[in-house]
Amino acid sequence: MFGTINTILTKIDDLVWGVPLIVMILATGIFLTIRLKGIQVRKLILAFKYMFSNETDGEHGEISSFGALCTALSATIGTGNIVGVATAIVAGGPGALFWMIVAATVGTATKYSECLLAIKYRTVADDGHIVGGPFYYIEKGMGENWKWLAKIFAVFGVMVGLLGIGTFSQINGITSAVNNFFDENNAWTVQLFGREYSWTVVIAGIILTIFVAFVIIGGLRRISAVAQVVVPFMAVAYIIAAVLILILNYKAIPGAVVEIVQSAFGMRAVAGGALGAMMLAMQKGIARGIFSNEAGIGSAPIAAAAVQTTEPVRQGLVSMLGTVIDTIIICTMTGLSIVITGSWDKGLEGVAVTTRAFQVGLPFPGRVSAFILMLCLVFFAFTTILGWDYYSERCLDYLTGNNKKVVRTYRWIYIACVFIGPYMTVSAVWTIADIVNGLMAIPNLIALLALNGVVVAETKKYFQKF
Repeated sequence: MFGTINTILTKIDDLVWGVPLIVMILATGIFLTIRLKGIQVRKLILAFKYMFSNETDGEHGEISSFGALCTALSATIGTGNIVGVATAIVAGGPGALFWMIVAATVGTATKYSECLLAIKYRTVADDGHIVGGPFYYIEKGMGENWKWLAKIFAVFGVMVGLLGIGTFSQINGITSAVNNFFDENNAWTVQLFGREYSWTVVIAGIILTIFVAFVIIGGLRRISAVAQVVVPFMAVAYIIAAVLILILNYKAIPGAVVEIVQSAFGMRAVAGGALGAMMLAMQKGIARGIFSNEAGIGSAPIAAAAVQTTEPVRQGLVSMLGTVIDTIIICTMTGLSIVITGSWDKGLEGVAVTTRAFQVGLPFPGRVSAFILMLCLVFFAFTTILGWDYYSERCLDYLTGNNKKVVRTYRWIYIACVFIGPYMTVSAVWTIADIVNGLMAIPNLIALLALNGVVVAETKKYFQKF
């Protein structure tokens, strides 16, 4: 039965993430990059400056710019950076990393645009809290006639939270890492749902579910407070470990870069298979890259809308750093570590690929390296679960007219999905995540193309003023 389900899901995934969507994502990023004259490069230093200097005179908002960035990063820096990169390289070859970086580079302009629009078109809900995101800039920016598109986005947003990035893939990644470390040979097992699982998976799943429930019930402020503490710590810790691998294996970096580029364009494929190899690398790299940094999906604008600011451009600059930090820095380091250590073609899958890279690349005993990666993955995935609950709740707010009873019920369903996540198969989890991600991106990309003139006008006005 599981084999049949996986086959069906794979066919749907190939359809959703076919050439049209890949072209649409890249074309939107390239188009916005040209229209904004490479703002992600020209204003990168200014963006970092704004990240650490919060605006204090914002008329509306619930959290600081840094808090919004951390909330967005909490939802993006997750298993995609550790497990997602590994699965992309295993499935599409080292070249998948190249296309992941390309998509992220142009996607930074996409992230800037969507978060700018989120501030411009946000609104105040009946209970006084700030709401915004693609569903509001579609409805208010494109007009009432496009409200159906906004609702489609919101529906897919709820699905991504429940079935994609928010629950299954994150908790599955956590429990897999814990299982690989504490009970690699599955010596202590239990029969559940007709299959055999290690007790480490069961125990880790229960503990994480309890912690998730505790934070989620506290709402955005508690999620933001946790994210501002955990995100900087976990990102720095992981970057230090990855940089150490690269420093200790610096002689292998040039060869790895050559291998990545050659693989990206199918140069390492057998005769006649170059185009197919290139398309596979593009598909896996872009899909996993979008999964990781979410540029174009429309999730980050939901957090950005709650910022205490009066300047859409300012928050757009801060928010675009999420893609820079997530993919261009962290995912690249993970990918290089995997390619340098040759962990991608050893018959491993998921977190085991990155674990081997850490064990081979770090100058510590294998158990110590595996423990470091396990801790990073646990924190990464935990905060992603929190961030995506907030995103999907806002989508549900829009669909139900801010019905609190429905949202409270949804929280418990979300927690239930976290609870059952460890018992899903790795391939099914990531395929489902890819599918709903792609479906969520389509309405948002349409809106960004339709409202590109607004983005350009707001940008020009801001920099003429300041």
